[in-house]
Amino acid sequence: MGFRVWSIWDPLLLEADFAPRIEELSEELLLIDFADEDRLRETIKQTTQRNGIEAVLHCGDGSSVLPVAEEAWRLGLSPNPPDAYERLQACEGAPAQAPRLSVETLTVNGHHHVVGVTGQRTTGSPHYLVTGYLHPAPLADDEREVVEAAAVGWLEASGYRFGPAHTQVALLPGGPRIVSCRACLGADRIPLLVEIARGFDFEAALFASLLGDSPVVPSASQHAEIGFFLLPEGHLRTYAGTEDIAVTPWVRGARFPYSVGDRIPPVGDPRARRGYVVVEGETPELTLERVSKARQDLITDIRPAG
Repeated sequence: MGFRVWSIWDPLLLEADFAPRIEELSEELLLIDFADEDRLRETIKQTTQRNGIEAVLHCGDGSSVLPVAEEAWRLGLSPNPPDAYERLQACEGAPAQAPRLSVETLTVNGHHHVVGVTGQRTTGSPHYLVTGYLHPAPLADDEREVVEAAAVGWLEASGYRFGPAHTQVALLPGGPRIVSCRACLGADRIPLLVEIARGFDFEAALFASLLGDSPVVPSASQHAEIGFFLLPEGHLRTYAGTEDIAVTPWVRGARFPYSVGDRIPPVGDPRARRGYVVVEGETPELTLERVSKARQDLITDIRPAG
């Protein structure tokens, strides 16, 4: 699309198999300890001024969001006032058993375009650990409209003017409650689910919005689901089945980032989401069945931790 990109990453957050691709697509890949806020700000200032950069985006979450937003605003390279990010994050909690949905949006010139609603798969009682996501969430029209309205209302109240947002909503007896809102694309390959289900390239739309183009989001033509490989904690001895999973017709993406000897994190640890399968299907029941089949096809021998 004609953009040139400079990337700033904390090396602790950059996984080894992603680094070469990011470096390939960037004019520069700058590695900075995000805990060093002064150095992060100075790197943004020097990089933007040296290269004539016209926009600064923070594409993740965490404690580095606010210093990046403040520096981008001070340099005139972001339309979002920093306090908008503070208001976005001022959310309430909700009981673990309350069903959760996420609303994916793209804001352009202060208008919040809903891309879709994504549902969670969990382990159920008692811990409700996230095991995957389904897009679009299977909701009646009136349920979806209420959830979308809650997310858009939250964005409007924050003063957020530009960029993607991933807003998590809990369904409570008294109505939907916003439990988190991050000014970034949904994690855990949610943009890929959107593309499979709707034919909408969220990442391309974000770059187009930098040119002032508003997104046109198609209706979903099918469902897409990501399921994390639910492996026991321990050290990986052997594994098989990844090649069979990759060539299955309805599989649209898969990743098994472990090698023999690696430590496998427990289910519920965010690092356990690094291994996954993405499938397509006409119904939520079918995508769930296909995820289950892929999990069965992955054969591992893991020595228990301890």
